[in-house]
Amino acid sequence: MEISSFAAAVFLPFVLPLCAHVVWTDLSAMRISNRTVLLIAAVFVAVGPFVLPLETYGWRLLTLVLVLLAGMVANAVGLFGAGDAKFIAAAAPFIAPGDIRLVLTILTVTLATGFLTHRIAKRTALRRLAPDWESWDRTRDFPMGLALGPALVIYLGLGALYGV
Repeated sequence: MEISSFAAAVFLPFVLPLCAHVVWTDLSAMRISNRTVLLIAAVFVAVGPFVLPLETYGWRLLTLVLVLLAGMVANAVGLFGAGDAKFIAAAAPFIAPGDIRLVLTILTVTLATGFLTHRIAKRTALRRLAPDWESWDRTRDFPMGLALGPALVIYLGLGALYGV
């Protein structure tokens, strides 16, 4: 892994509760709040200069802007929701460029397992544990926060254990 184990270990405790909140709100209300996305970005902005070389920090901030612009286009053509696009942009600077393939693999697995788990729970008695969740009633939409949040947490967790 290209991410520093130190950086990943420092970022993780700040990002973990925010990602858990993203999962919860996307399942319950089919939305990822601007406040939560801004807090995730703020973690990188506030902590990044202390755990990354300044040149790396600057380039990673640029990725936030570029990924946000790409996400706006993807949202405009209907690929995914605005909250998903904003979350992806806020998460982008945490990812070391050399780890993109790994992150895409993690995201693929979390998307597949999240989708399958959500669809099974939706059709079983598990649904009664949270009967008012908006995501149960959406037929065409999937709460991508269920996959996006865990993907970032898994990446940072693996980085803390196996990073350079």
